[in-house]
Amino acid sequence: MNNAFRESLALLRVLEQDRVFLNKVDEAADLMIRALRSGHKILWCGNGGSAADCQHLSAELVARLAYPRPALASLSLTTDTSYLTAWVNDTGQGDHMFSRQVEALGQAGDILVAISTSGNSLNILEALNTAEEKGMIRIILSGNDCGKIKGMGNVELIVPSANTQRIQEIHIIIGHMICEKIERSFITQQV
Repeated sequence: MNNAFRESLALLRVLEQDRVFLNKVDEAADLMIRALRSGHKILWCGNGGSAADCQHLSAELVARLAYPRPALASLSLTTDTSYLTAWVNDTGQGDHMFSRQVEALGQAGDILVAISTSGNSLNILEALNTAEEKGMIRIILSGNDCGKIKGMGNVELIVPSANTQRIQEIHIIIGHMICEKIERSFITQQV
């Protein structure tokens, strides 16, 4: 049990010292801030635990973390169960379930945040392709070697681990770091 703490702490220490990685986290947040200030939105996609992270982090932007600020345009593509189940049931094209939503909802200047611990999920790959075709900014959170989606993002935040649980733990920390920076830039009252 203590091994999980040790592994997570070791990864956090590595990333805390990695200036290039931390600069990429700042870059991702800055891109999102610019997009939101320009009237664009953020779309999130991921599978399994990453789907839950999409919902969590999108909610942080629409609601708030700690400070008074306007609601921010953010939508998790993983939450529309009627669409998701109909699309997969009626077409059998699970690999296109997120790309179809990006096609319908995404516009040039919007941001797609794609979360995939392995980087090999075909529905994430297809969503990234569609987002690129639409002129959207693409931010990837992945792990290990980033798999098939490596090189498809404008910013790629790759956790140097092959352990899915550790990658997901770090993803939520990264997501909170990004959301905190975004929120601070939109605060409406002095705190």
